[in-house]
Parts: sequence; structure tokens; C-alpha cells
Amino acid sequence: MTATMDVAAAYRRCEHITRSQAANFAYGIRLLPPAKRRVLSAIYATARRIDDIGDGHLPPAEKLEGLGEIRAALRRLPGDAGGDPVLTALGHAATRMPIPLEAFDELIDGCAADVTGRRYATFEELHWYCRCVAGSIGRLSLGVFGTGDPGRAAPLADALGVALQLTNILRDLVEDRADGRVYLPAEDLERFGCTLNLNDGGFTDPPARLIELVRFEASRADHWYGIGLRLLPMLDRRSAACTAAMAGIYRRLLARIAADPLAVTHRRVSLPGHEKAWVAARALVGRSI
Repeated sequence: MTATMDVAAAYRRCEHITRSQAANFAYGIRLLPPAKRRVLSAIYATARRIDDIGDGHLPPAEKLEGLGEIRAALRRLPGDAGGDPVLTALGHAATRMPIPLEAFDELIDGCAADVTGRRYATFEELHWYCRCVAGSIGRLSLGVFGTGDPGRAAPLADALGVALQLTNILRDLVEDRADGRVYLPAEDLERFGCTLNLNDGGFTDPPARLIELVRFEASRADHWYGIGLRLLPMLDRRSAACTAAMAGIYRRLLARIAADPLAVTHRRVSLPGHEKAWVAARALVGRSI
């Protein structure tokens, strides 16, 4: 009885983390039945911990050490969670659903690339990063959702993750640059004559060039949404609604960025809560996004 109560408490902890920290993710996850919602919360809470290590304020060497420690802890699952509530919930979930825990290795690889300040010469290189930090979450989620054809579904989950991450990159363009991070491929910056150098909080590039660059990248992201959303018919109704809600929120955000590319150079573009809720409601009744 005690072990069961410990697992239940561990899941509650993960659900609290998800509700309090997942600004967009939570709108989709609440559409799942309770059992799947608990497990996906454990996945989110674990991913959040990894992200927090990579984005924290420790020196790079200590961040890499922390990422190595959580990598080792994840490889001990599902058997040994070391009393950690998040890992307890994740380990329990992995004994009941086909969750590919090895995908967390890719997420950690992507976060390590952030810590070391890796930049990307080509879109192929950036695609690797997006697949690591977002496609991995798609594949982990797919283990919760379930599908009759995992071999076909996994690449589509990856594609949707690429689309979501490209949207994130455009939304956070100034914030990332201020932190010393540049994700857009060097070949694209050269093509549009941009440097993404900052001066007094804004980019020094001519606005017309920035507009062309952002719209080009937004079009690329929308292409990946088109591929990734082919996953929806392969999922059960509630899992499809969860996926459609999360993708729909980000795709509407992308459309807002494409309509006003310079907005991302002044502030962090976002959707109001009522619009996110509207997207989630449409997803639940199977309306297009």
C-alpha cells in the first residue's frame, strides 16, 4: 500500500509541475483521459528538469555534469528512481506503456549543444537539433498515445516536433541572441544578408531583410506542420485532440509571427489564454487547426 501511495504522490507532483510551468503544453494534456494525462505529465516534468539544467545559471562545466547525472539516472529506470518523485513516476509509467526512454538521451544531447554554444551552418544541422529537443518529446508522447503503426507514426511525431521547435526559435529570436545563442542556419543568414547582431536590445539588420528571413523560416516551419499533422488520423480521438491542441496553438503563433515578422524583434509574441482555450476546444471536437 505504501508503494502505491508513493507512486500516486509522484504522479501528483508531476501534474503540479505541468500545470504550473507548461504554458502551452497544458492546454493539450488536459484533453487526455486521467491515466494518459498522468504519464504525459511525468514525461513533461522530466523534460523540464533537463531543460532547466541546460538553461540555468551554473557554469557550463557544471551544467554538462548535471546533464550527465540525469542521463545516468534515466538509464537506471525503470528499476531505480533513487527516491526522486519525478523519476519514480516516469519509471512506473515505463513499466505500463511502451515509452522509449532512450529518447531522453537525444533531449540531453540537444541541451548539451545549447550549453556548448553550438551553431548550425545548414538546415540539416538545425534539423538534428530540433529532432533532439522536440522530436524526442513527440516520440515519447507517442508511447503514451499509442498507435497501430509505430514505424510510420514516429517520423511524423518527429516532424511535428521540428515544426514546434522552429516556431520556438522564431518566437525567441532576440532573447536567444541576447543569451549568445543563434539557431537559424548560417546559410540562411547569408542568403538574406542578416547577422542577427544586437544593438540596444534590437537587431542591427535592415528591417526589410529581417522580414524576408523570418517569413522564409516561418514558411519552412509551416511545411513541417503539414507533414507532422498527418499523425492525427493514426491516434485515438483524445490523443489526436491533445496533439492537435498543442500543434494548433503553436501554428497560430507561427501565423501571427509570419503576419508581423518584426514583432519578434520587439517582444515575445504569444497567444492570449482565451485563444489557446478556443484552439483546444476546436481540437476536442475534431475541427481543423
